[in-house]
Amino acid sequence: MNDILNFNTIKEYNTFNNNKTLHPLVSVVHLYKAEPRKLKRLRYGFYTIFLKQIFCGDLRYGLSNYDYEEGTLIFLAPNQVIGQSENNYYQPQGIALVFHHDLIAGTSLGKNIGNYHFFSYAVNEALHLSEQERKIIQDCFSKIEYELQHAIDKHSKQLIISNIELFLNYCTRFYDRQFITRDNVNKGILERFELLMNNYFLSDKPQNIGLPSVAWCAEELHLSANYFGDLIKKETGLSAQEYIQSKVINIAKERIFENNKSISEIAYELGFKYPQHFTRLFKQKTGIPPIQFRNLN
Repeated sequence: MNDILNFNTIKEYNTFNNNKTLHPLVSVVHLYKAEPRKLKRLRYGFYTIFLKQIFCGDLRYGLSNYDYEEGTLIFLAPNQVIGQSENNYYQPQGIALVFHHDLIAGTSLGKNIGNYHFFSYAVNEALHLSEQERKIIQDCFSKIEYELQHAIDKHSKQLIISNIELFLNYCTRFYDRQFITRDNVNKGILERFELLMNNYFLSDKPQNIGLPSVAWCAEELHLSANYFGDLIKKETGLSAQEYIQSKVINIAKERIFENNKSISEIAYELGFKYPQHFTRLFKQKTGIPPIQFRNLN
């Protein structure tokens, strides 16, 4: 039996939470107005951002549990599932900003929405706000709500979208701050990533699986691919893919001096399906092909 409760429209979600629908494609939902209800798995057919203003127990997202504390933001892209099915009742709290993709279709925000990677972060990668940051976020919500309550005119849509975009840009800044303030945690992940790479190339995985992908590394480190990629970029200045390629080239440089092995054998050992792909990457990163590197050294 399907235990997922689906919300395909903004109106459905407003009705579920005892909020009025002021616009068919966007809403600021005050969750305290909802009746106490049982825990269920929920799927939203639109962009959803939760601002948890008080501690309200844990939710289950995918396979992860997370305790929401005061001033926590979590972002969901359309059709993601959150929650868990239990017989326990709870009183929803906080605010949800929800908007349908049709609202932003054809706008600059619609074209750039994919650049806001935090919509695909895992729940344990939520954004924790300082008191000052929380006030800014609440102010953004208030401006959006003001426009929803204002009589609709030719400026309404643009002002609503502009305030959503402003809100998302602030969240980008606050995530950058969180990457910095959680420096110790991030460095621990970098160390684990480096160890993961070392162990990978000491095993037979390259021959059996191929080169490690960003998605595989993120999964092994229990992170979402986008969060992992953003974290590596902030910490090293390299994309996760560039970091992996740099590791491959460094290992290749050591193995090239094993004269009993051909360049093709080294390429296969490192996980390349075709030796010419290894040669192309090596030349791209070092300026010379691997055979010339061996001869020069």
